[in-house]
Amino acid sequence: MPTYAYACKDCGHAFDIVQSFSDSSLTSCPECQGTLRKKFNSVGVVFKGSGFYRTDSRDSKGSAVSATPAAPAAAPAPAAAPASAAPAAAAS
Repeated sequence: MPTYAYACKDCGHAFDIVQSFSDSSLTSCPECQGTLRKKFNSVGVVFKGSGFYRTDSRDSKGSAVSATPAAPAAAPAPAAAPASAAPAAAAS
């Protein structure tokens, strides 16, 4: 069962209580009978399995993965024309 945190709007009394999901929220403060509000906390997240850690994507050699993206590859230079493809007029 989850633990819920409450705080009184009138006197500031804060407390935690274990309640079932089906239980209704508390509305009156046990100290002063004032109006309660439910406080929401951050949820703890646990990542299980592979793929969540930086070391999961490294190769077995242990080389570091660069944080900066690699520069795009330069366009290949055009291949030189073979000598046999030269125009016949240049040979005469």
